[in-house]
Amino acid sequence: MQKITPCLWYDGTAKEAAEHYVAIFGGDSRILDVSYYGEAAPGETGSVLTVTFSLAGQEYMGLNGGPQFPFTEAISLSVDCADQAEVDRLWAALSEGGEESQCGWLKDRYGVSWQIVPNELPRLLADPDPAKAERTMKAMLAMGKLDIQALRDA
Repeated sequence: MQKITPCLWYDGTAKEAAEHYVAIFGGDSRILDVSYYGEAAPGETGSVLTVTFSLAGQEYMGLNGGPQFPFTEAISLSVDCADQAEVDRLWAALSEGGEESQCGWLKDRYGVSWQIVPNELPRLLADPDPAKAERTMKAMLAMGKLDIQALRDA
């Protein structure tokens, strides 16, 4: 069992969001459990209270807590991508109905912030040549979706 599980607060869309994410990430991603509001709980009896799900082996809990606490960029889910094809696929799927931002960040249709990051970006940003690292940073700051070849060429 995982010791720490991120809990994401939704306004009635936790199960829908979990199903959306599971469809995007596939593989080792699935709905693990769904619980429902009972008569004594503050939510509508029979509606989804929580959904526990796994994305690429990492467990999350979605809680339908209401509109009091919307998502902000103060926390994001960072996804390590093997290549440009994976960056492109995840960017398109997660940004659909959401908002694209800069430096590989986006908000999905539920308001959750994601970072779609090629796994070679940290190496490029830590290049032993400080001028190369600086050019990479400057290139990244000008991008929405990250372009691996453009970062390499910087």
